Amino acid sequence: MIDRLIPLEGVLNFRDFGGYPTACGRTVLRGKLYRSAHHSRATAADLEALSALGLAVVVDLRRAHERRREPSRRPAGFAGQVIENDIGDDEDDPWIAFMRESDLSAEAFRGYLIDYYRAAPFEPRHIDLYSRYFQTLAEAEGAVLIHCAAGKDRTGLLAALTHHLLGVSREHLLDDYLATNHALDFDRRLPRLIQDLAEQAGREPTPEAARLAMGVEAAYLQTAFAAIEDAHGDLDGYLAEALRVDTASRARIRARLIG
Repeated sequence: MIDRLIPLEGVLNFRDFGGYPTACGRTVLRGKLYRSAHHSRATAADLEALSALGLAVVVDLRRAHERRREPSRRPAGFAGQVIENDIGDDEDDPWIAFMRESDLSAEAFRGYLIDYYRAAPFEPRHIDLYSRYFQTLAEAEGAVLIHCAAGKDRTGLLAALTHHLLGVSREHLLDDYLATNHALDFDRRLPRLIQDLAEQAGREPTPEAARLAMGVEAAYLQTAFAAIEDAHGDLDGYLAEALRVDTASRARIRARLIG
């Protein structure tokens, strides 16, 4: 994981999620696929580093109110495509509602996240964003960045689906998903994480609960995959039926991203 991590000053969990072997015996190209947390705290040095990556597309998976609260900073002259949507903007944020109503225990956070992953693949806003991402992935030239708030749940699921489409094994796509637990550098950033959670909840969680809230577990992604398989038979069925990724698009994506 360390060689995929791109250390930035104000953007967390920024990494290249290429470089994994595929079922066809080749490798997902590096320098084409990136994932991260939000960019509202990007420093001038971060923006220079981002500019050097040649990003053609940025997929912002956050809700509209998240984007308003923490607007993205982008390099001067950035002319790439930005994919986002306002679906559900009039709805209460379920994460904020949970934070304010729960006891903020580790068990409560884990239960919330299991339920979240069971429903996330079928949320209309996710289906719209994910399907537009895969359509663009088949057509765009240059690198693509996907991000949400922490770069772990919405981003983690989309990265895992991308890996599956490219023929990356479950073992390797799970390794990439779990790498968030190292990339977020909890020991150094825990005070800030607790502060952020306290601002959302109105009170502080324990350090144990904060770590769990901001980390990932294999069971979360496995829950999403099980829900997808129950509804569509397998991940390929979900890609084809829910996200409208047809055979031609799959072939173009693989041709662009496998070397």
